[in-house]
Amino acid sequence: MNKRKTFVTLGSLLAFLIMLPSARADENDQATKLTFSRQVQIPGRVLPAGTYWFVLDDNIASRNIVKIFNSDRSKLYATVLTSNAETLTLANETTITFAEREQMEPETILSWFYPGRTYGHQFVYSRAEERILAQAKQHTVMARMQSKRQATAAGD
Repeated sequence: MNKRKTFVTLGSLLAFLIMLPSARADENDQATKLTFSRQVQIPGRVLPAGTYWFVLDDNIASRNIVKIFNSDRSKLYATVLTSNAETLTLANETTITFAEREQMEPETILSWFYPGRTYGHQFVYSRAEERILAQAKQHTVMARMQSKRQATAAGD
């Protein structure tokens, strides 16, 4: 199992920035360490600003469960159901799509793509929430590699 460490800084289109200054990944479980400079919403929960691990569940039968842990993976914050997402663009960086919300509400994570994959994980929200998110402006944030160990990105 190969592990690689990548440090990324990601920003959004909003006046404030959402940053993902570090991302480290593992091929099998697609474990990715993400740091957010402000709170973000996931299904059923709002994560405070901080560092989290997004990890695919080790259940081989279902690759549609993402577990979200704290920075040292000692506490499980959420187990999130996802559906398959596809893109035509192959990115060599971690890619996250956000829905922009009202000014005082956290941005919502819609999807997460592991580097080098054309398939990803679309987060599943309630039907009512899905209707609201469908109307929200969306933007995708990607890391741009600077070297094997460092990356920087800004939202477009």
